[in-house]
Amino acid sequence: MGDAIIRTEGLAKSFGDVHALKGIDLEVAQGTVFGLLGPNGAGKTTAVRILTTLLLPDAGRAEVAGLDVVRDAEALRSRIGLAGQSAAVDENLTGLENLEMVGRLYHLPGREARRRANEVLERFGLADAGRRLAKTYSGGMRRRLDVGASLVARPDILFLDEPTTGLDPRSRIDLWELIRELVREGKTMLLTTQYLEEADQLTDRIAMVDLGTVIAEGTADELKAQIGGEVLEVHVADTIQAGVAAGTLKGVGAGDPSVDAEAGIVRVPVGQAGPEALLDSVRRLDDARIVVDDIALHRPTLDDAFLALTGHAAEEAATEESAPKRGRRRRSKEGDER
Repeated sequence: MGDAIIRTEGLAKSFGDVHALKGIDLEVAQGTVFGLLGPNGAGKTTAVRILTTLLLPDAGRAEVAGLDVVRDAEALRSRIGLAGQSAAVDENLTGLENLEMVGRLYHLPGREARRRANEVLERFGLADAGRRLAKTYSGGMRRRLDVGASLVARPDILFLDEPTTGLDPRSRIDLWELIRELVREGKTMLLTTQYLEEADQLTDRIAMVDLGTVIAEGTADELKAQIGGEVLEVHVADTIQAGVAAGTLKGVGAGDPSVDAEAGIVRVPVGQAGPEALLDSVRRLDDARIVVDDIALHRPTLDDAFLALTGHAAEEAATEESAPKRGRRRRSKEGDER
């Protein structure tokens, strides 16, 4: 299946009437971070579960490190590490005992499992807490322990499924730095996330996924360049008026407005006509008596790219695949995909 260390061809999976994956093709180069970006229910976790042998595909095929995820599942499991959306930590064991248990599950001798567990605790800044029960750990400490557990067997390929979901900003930045260190050591990572800033910061390439399909792929800069020029962003005072504001601003820029109705934000790609579009927009909104909290021009972000491609925000749960927990843009929230 080529030189890619991770590759899928026509990967499909359904749960009853819900089509979680609809023929996804992916290629991940060795020693890189590949991001799957999309809302809850887009199919990201389903893809990870198939690639890590936890779920069988309905159609298509996938290889990781040259091994077929179905035919060679047993051999593959010793070559990969997985950190899921929720930290898989036994609260009634110490941090050290959690890591030792993982080592034993990988059939490491007891002494070697303990040695590697201590190495991981030191590496992840948990050495002082290693003999404390995990239930006394903060959320950030548990996530570090969970990611550390995926490294006990020293795999070269890591799957991180929304690893920073629910973390406070400081813990999220700390985990980002740990991920960067692992990449500098040559690890290959497939990272799923619904946080656009996270994808922008960490990934070498991104596949934007929505409704079980890949809607765009490229580097963060390539995806942002699809917007072209500047973007006008309007925050309306009353979120109910977001749709009306979008209609009012239709034709003011180089593309159609996109709406984040929950947050009350309208974005319009305006190309190189930024100042003129800004003045025109202020006049139109004033004539329509739409009250605005903020209006400004900015360079395109991954937020803008995803909105332009899908019509909704990447943090928005938009399919039947998961029960949404909706909230304002960039608010931390927890969710899971089937």
